[in-house]
Amino acid sequence: MGLDGLSSITYYGSGANYNLGQNNNANYPWPRVNVNDYRRTIDFTKPALLSTGVTFAVPVTGGPAAPAPFTQNVGTTNPVWAQQLEVWVSPWGFLMGAQQNQATARSRTIGGQRLTEISWNSPTKAPSGQAYKVVGYVNRDNLVTRVDTWLEHPIFGDMLVQTDYSDYRDNNGLKYPSAIVQTRGGWPTFDAQILGAHANPANLTALMTPPPPPAGAAVGPPPGGPPAPPAAASERLANGVYRITGGYVALAVEFADHILIFEPAGQNEARAQAIIAEAKRVIPGKPIRYGILSHHHFDHTSGIGAVVAEGITIVTHEVNRTFLENALSGTRELAPDAMARSGRKPVFEMVGDKRVFTDGTQTVEIHNIKGLPHADGMLIAYIPSARIVAYADMFNLVAPGQPPVPNPPVIGTQVFVANLERLGLDWENIISVHAPNPDRPITRRDILATLGR
Repeated sequence: MGLDGLSSITYYGSGANYNLGQNNNANYPWPRVNVNDYRRTIDFTKPALLSTGVTFAVPVTGGPAAPAPFTQNVGTTNPVWAQQLEVWVSPWGFLMGAQQNQATARSRTIGGQRLTEISWNSPTKAPSGQAYKVVGYVNRDNLVTRVDTWLEHPIFGDMLVQTDYSDYRDNNGLKYPSAIVQTRGGWPTFDAQILGAHANPANLTALMTPPPPPAGAAVGPPPGGPPAPPAAASERLANGVYRITGGYVALAVEFADHILIFEPAGQNEARAQAIIAEAKRVIPGKPIRYGILSHHHFDHTSGIGAVVAEGITIVTHEVNRTFLENALSGTRELAPDAMARSGRKPVFEMVGDKRVFTDGTQTVEIHNIKGLPHADGMLIAYIPSARIVAYADMFNLVAPGQPPVPNPPVIGTQVFVANLERLGLDWENIISVHAPNPDRPITRRDILATLGR
């Protein structure tokens, strides 16, 4: 590998990042964003890492791809494994870590190929106190072909981070892979085609200096750290119907002997627990029986551990069944969440086109939105008695001072209205999981106005 005397390395080419948890279908690969002019430099003496490039992302609403700077800066101020692992799963970092951390080795046959498996534990500890494990594979040519580690994740639990290296080339004794693929959650999250690499670059200081931020961008975190999230609060919309605010919005609905929550798992475990607590406060003495997931995207499901721990049945579209059942079945030892601590297993109820919850006095209809680019299996909640529709992620209401009719009109708004008309719903009041800014009531007239109707 050319490790002798190696203290830093820089390599360059082109590649792609993939957006973990934001695929259009729960069973499809993560969506790709190209990264051009890609360069990564690692200083193993710190250790520290800087990656730069230019991305070209296509807007969700359509239109030409927009260039944007790509920067990944990992230094001594990034003590968490989610950042550090990029140094130590590199082929050279992996071998240095093995030298420093009492590695063990054994022979393995994988896919018909005889390999040496090398394992070591990082000095960095997981929230549980366990050491993070790093396992790499070396082929008969003494080249590192794959490095695995594990990282805590709210959906996958102990998530495998696998990085494969192939098509090695040589630069004056330094062996470097010309193809790199990293996968998380079973799909690629990064890949690169490396054109060249250099050991111990003379301009290391310049290579490790982050580029200036774009004009107008905030520099660094706000003084005193990020502000605390607002506390969960609620407002009564109709008899037994409450809008829970303080983050991603949820809707709590009272039935004769239980509670139903639309969007109970948004953002993270703390937010989900706050939603659950607020629902119990405004509707006391009744268990929460059902939690409706609007869709599978991770910013809307990362609090799912708290939902499972509460014993709530998770209601989701049937397209998400295989993904969620597999994702939530793994171990959760690195950072035991509420689900792991409770010992409970998830209980699912799948929805096709429609599911009606009713006790004779209160009714909530769950409908599948069809033809939406954002996510397959998107669910909305409709409360006939209050003429309320609750939704997520299809569109944002036009901000004050902006043209009342966007040009072109937002696809998600068109799909939303077309589906409500297809279903024949009598709707008037709209509840968005992403509250409008400034927060205010949204009516049918507001939505139709953005379509010029």
